[in-house]
Amino acid sequence: MFSLEIATLARLLVDEAGQRSLRIVTAESCTGGLVAAAICSVPGASEVFERGFVTYSNRAKQELLGVPGDLIADMGAVSEPVARMMAEGALEASNAHVSVAITGVAGPGGGTRMKPVGTVHIATARSNQGLIHREEFFPEPTREAIQLAAVQSALQALRDRIN
Repeated sequence: MFSLEIATLARLLVDEAGQRSLRIVTAESCTGGLVAAAICSVPGASEVFERGFVTYSNRAKQELLGVPGDLIADMGAVSEPVARMMAEGALEASNAHVSVAITGVAGPGGGTRMKPVGTVHIATARSNQGLIHREEFFPEPTREAIQLAAVQSALQALRDRIN
C-alpha cells in the first residue's frame, strides 16, 4: 500500500514508540488520514497508536482540536500557528504522549503566491516537552505525491520526537 520508505519509517516508529511505552495521536488535514493508515499498516501498531483525527475542514479543526476560529481566519488553515494548535489539541483530546499534525496545500488547486501548492506545515508535540514545527515545500507533480511526501516527513518528525 505504501512505498518501502514510508513502510520502513512506520515500522521503525512503531518499534521505537513501543520500546519507550509511548502512545501516538495524529491530526491530519491535507493527508486525510494517510499518516494514521501508514502507522496502522504495521503489525503491533495497536500497542502504540491511540487515535487519529482527520480534520479536513476548518470547522473540524475547531470542534475536534480546539483550534480557534479567529486564528484560522487570521492566519489561514495552512500556517504554523494552526499546525501547532492542531498538534497541541490532539494531545489534549487523547490519551497519547506524542502527536503529529499536518496542514497543507496538496493541490492541484488552492495554492497562492504566498502558499503555493506543495506547502505543508508539520508540528509535533510531546507531553511536557513542547512543540516543534517545520514548514516543508514538496514540488511534486501530483496531489498524491505531495500527500505521500508529507506522510514520509510526518513519520520522520514523529521518530525525531520519540528518540
